[in-house]
Amino acid sequence: MIMPKMGESITEATVLKWLIGVGDKVELDQPLLEIATDKVDSEIPSPVAGTITKILFSENDVVPIGMVIATINGAEDQSYPSHETIENDDFSNVGAESDPVQDEIPYIPVPNLTSLSEYPPMESNSDRDKFYSPLVRTIAKEENISKHELDRIEGSGLEGRVTKSDVIQYLNAKRASTDPLPTDEKIIEKPVLQPSSVESPVTFQGDHEIMEMDRMRRLIADHMVMSKQVAPHVTSFVEVDVTEIVNWRNRNKASFQEKYNQNLTFTPVFIDAVVKAIKEYPLINSSVNGYQIIKKKDINIGMATALPSGNLIVPVIKNAERINLQGLALAVNDFARRARENQLKPDEVSGGTFTVTNVGSFGSLMGTPIINQPQVAILAVGTIRKKPMVLETMQGDVIAIRHCMFLSLSYDHRVIDGFMGGSFLKKISDLLETFDPNTII
Repeated sequence: MIMPKMGESITEATVLKWLIGVGDKVELDQPLLEIATDKVDSEIPSPVAGTITKILFSENDVVPIGMVIATINGAEDQSYPSHETIENDDFSNVGAESDPVQDEIPYIPVPNLTSLSEYPPMESNSDRDKFYSPLVRTIAKEENISKHELDRIEGSGLEGRVTKSDVIQYLNAKRASTDPLPTDEKIIEKPVLQPSSVESPVTFQGDHEIMEMDRMRRLIADHMVMSKQVAPHVTSFVEVDVTEIVNWRNRNKASFQEKYNQNLTFTPVFIDAVVKAIKEYPLINSSVNGYQIIKKKDINIGMATALPSGNLIVPVIKNAERINLQGLALAVNDFARRARENQLKPDEVSGGTFTVTNVGSFGSLMGTPIINQPQVAILAVGTIRKKPMVLETMQGDVIAIRHCMFLSLSYDHRVIDGFMGGSFLKKISDLLETFDPNTII
């Protein structure tokens, strides 16, 4: 069993927890372990039924995609690469001979692990040559922990291995013991988001609490900072009259609940309008690679979803251009439910080409969302509110109470200029305002 492909740009995953042990019998699709990437935590199912004969990685180990992580029955005899056989990134002979199993599960070359930091992954039980996972070595490099310091940390992992929690505990103790200020003022010299950058010390006075970011929040923080550094953001706004959509939903939500036992929300209507607008402005559905623009044929819509922890995750509706409104409604509800229950699969949070985020669900009128790299645009949907508006009628202008909302589009100015960004946003507005109230769902 190999570490499966977790989506584009994902090269490794961390083993969080093994749900089985050596000698256990497992069934097809039975969850074997929990893993974490920079996109999602997920359970990995068994590809076959059989008996676990070997587990090659421990909890908290960082494993490259395509690496053997366990063997089931006689699977260890197959020609898969393992952490014991791969040396110096020499993949010249991989796949040179035809292998029926390799044809089904292609091996993906992995990056040179020793390049992740200055600490080589030497497997030894001595204090001088301890083994450190890439995650631990990366944290040590970011926190300026020397090799000598790292060797002195007492590990709580398998065979005394130093884990991420051991390093964080060491850092917290070190900061507490080296606080030079006798007053209630503390100076934190470590930059919060970019350890390699030069920042002024942050000074705190009075009563306060310092909290370490959890793993997902740190990944989100790094991704957002990277996006703002890479892409010049521009945000355009438009106000939309969605009265017909509100009335349509009110008429259909009871029958939809009765038919599918699910709530009918506005989100599938917004996504449907986005898909139709992308068909007219396909450059919105692209990404940037250096000075190359990669225009995507498939329209994969990411929908930002809030988790109970307060973090966000973005499940992706693949090939949304092939799904009708009813299918979008069911997909939106399914993804939202499984996201909150931490049941999303890795490939369900990767491959997005455009993202929609509903800031209105938190009561916000509008927002200036940060682009989800490597995409070039993201749409924020504001809250729907009643307000007086001037309507043009055959008898003249009248003032009426309407349901209105703001849409805001942030886009990468390297690819999308103001004319295209504004035109795309106006197209979505027109599609929503001319929504057919007789639409059947």
